[in-house]
Formats: sequence, C-alpha cells, structure tokens
Amino acid sequence: MRRRQFVHLALLAAVIAGAVTAVAVAIPWLPVSASKERERIDLTYWLATGIAIMIFSVVAAAILYSVWRFRVHPDDDRDGPPIHGHTGLEIVWTAIPTALVTAIAIVSAWVLHDNGTVPKNALHVAVTAEQFTWTFDYRDGPGKGVTLPDLYLPKDRSVILEIGSRDVIHSFWVPEFGQKQDAVPGRINPLKITATRIGTYPVICTELCGLGHALMRRSAHVLSQADFNTGNWAKAASAAPQPPPPPPSGGGTGGAASGKAIFTANGCNACHTLSAAGANAKVGPDLDQLPAEAQRAKQPLQQFVQTSIVDPNAYVEPGFPKGTMPTNFGTKITKRDLATLVQYLIQSSKGGGK
Repeated sequence: MRRRQFVHLALLAAVIAGAVTAVAVAIPWLPVSASKERERIDLTYWLATGIAIMIFSVVAAAILYSVWRFRVHPDDDRDGPPIHGHTGLEIVWTAIPTALVTAIAIVSAWVLHDNGTVPKNALHVAVTAEQFTWTFDYRDGPGKGVTLPDLYLPKDRSVILEIGSRDVIHSFWVPEFGQKQDAVPGRINPLKITATRIGTYPVICTELCGLGHALMRRSAHVLSQADFNTGNWAKAASAAPQPPPPPPSGGGTGGAASGKAIFTANGCNACHTLSAAGANAKVGPDLDQLPAEAQRAKQPLQQFVQTSIVDPNAYVEPGFPKGTMPTNFGTKITKRDLATLVQYLIQSSKGGGK
C-alpha cells in the first residue's frame, strides 16, 4: 500500500515538475546572453531555478496528494493518530537541502572567481558617468587615447571597464552582459566584460540619479576582433560627434549643423525640448521658449542662454528644481563650442517663432 502511494506521489511530482519546467524554459524570461560572464551567471541562475523547481514539485505533490488521499470526511471529528516522528526522514530532509545549498555555493564561488579574474591581454576602458550620459576613454588597444560617447568592444577578448562618476552615484548595466557595477564619485570600480555575440546593446543607468535618469542611455557595440583591431571604429566614432568650425557671423546651415552636434554630443537632448534638434524631453525647461524665459529672468537673451549653460542654478525656470542640470559644462565645453551652442540655441528658438 505504501509503495503504491509513493508511486502516485512520485508521478504527481513528475507532472508538476514537467509543467513548471515548461513554463520556465518556453518563456524567454532573460535577454539574450552576449558575454562569457553572463553565461556563467546564467548557469548559477538555472542551477538555483532547477533546484527550486524540484523542491516545489515535491512539496506541491505532497500537499495535493495529502488533500486528496487523507482528506477528512464530513462529520468526522476524531483526532488524528499520534505520530512521534521519523528519524530517518528527518535526516534525509536535512541532508538534501544542505547538499543543494552547498552545490549552489560552490558554483557561485567558481563563477565569482572566473568573472573577476583579469587576463593579461585585457583591454582597459575608463567609463565616466555624469548626469545624464556616459563617456568611454580608451586606455590601450586600437582606440588608445580616444574618448567616445558609445562603448566599442572586441568579440572574445576581455575588457576591463574602470567605472567612475563625476557627480552622483550611477550604475552601469548592459542586460545582455549580465553584470552591474556602481559608478561612485571619487572611486573607480572595475568590471570585466568578455563579449561573445556581435551586435549593439543598450548601456543603462540602474541607479536613480536625477530627473533625467530614465534617459541616461548609450550603446555598446561588439565588433569582430578583425574589425576592432583596424581601429576604423574609433576614427569614425570620434569624428561623428565633433562639431565643424563655427560659421562666420550671421550663421547659416553650417552653424546650425555645428550647434546641433554640440547640443546632441553633450546630452542636452536627453533633458530639454528643442524642435530644431528633434528633442522633446521634459526634464528641463523648453528651449523653444528661451526668449520668454530670458524676459522672466530679466536678462538679455544671449547672456541668459550662456549663463544658463555655465551656471544653471543662477536662474531656474519656475516649475523646475535647482541642482538638476550639471554645473560642469563651463569647463567641459570649449569656449568656441560654447559660443557656437549659444548662437544655435538663440537662432533655433527665434527660428521656431517662439
């Protein structure tokens, strides 16, 4: 009789395990894996998930079988038989969880060790976070000395990201790479990435860092080692955001292109609305309304625009909090680029009929 009950219980547990496993495997719960570190993390994840499915199936089967097989009939108010316990069973259900937790600990320790081990041929990239963008400074390799707004990685070669912050705490995350690392002011936190899949992936900030946090995104591009070693990506990417020389007085299409490039390269489009630049963010004031805002600030338009860039807390448009816009644009942007940007903003706001 007991053998038949055990068979029924085992069959029920197998059915439950099969159903739960199908749900776990059939639905793509995780993003595509694109790094060796992510593959190791996924191994730990699926090991823990498999153990959880097994335990859940046994417990659920025992509960369902007990409800069906040992249910109390109506009007049966008798006490159940006194049970002292089963020493062998207690040893088993203590030993098995101990073994499973130990297995998870061993695999996790192996993954942490391998993910943290730095190979001799690793590339080094300084990653700088600031409200509300990322910059990547290549310390060696084909892109040595180049600073880019996007991250470029070679396939199957480890890269050490040296992550820091210029203002507040941020957090670097590429879901397909499977790891996160905080960017803390005054501190450099390393993160090893060994990309395994060619493609473009989002770089996301996962630490609430201000009103523009949700827009703090760049891209990570994984190239073949041959394409990466040519260094053409560094030349093209470094050339793209650089504005052309400022136009002569009076402006023109060249000035608009230059100003827009500076506007975009410094992440202004992540926080402001400016129709001429195709920006529609609402974190900061509407730059299409600059003349009206300058009047409210009781300043000449050009002076107001320049002061708002280099000293953003000097006057803050009503309805927006102080301390949101970075205060380092006065040193981050060259004087020539600053003048070009100011003229572009003035011309764009006037040209829009605002």
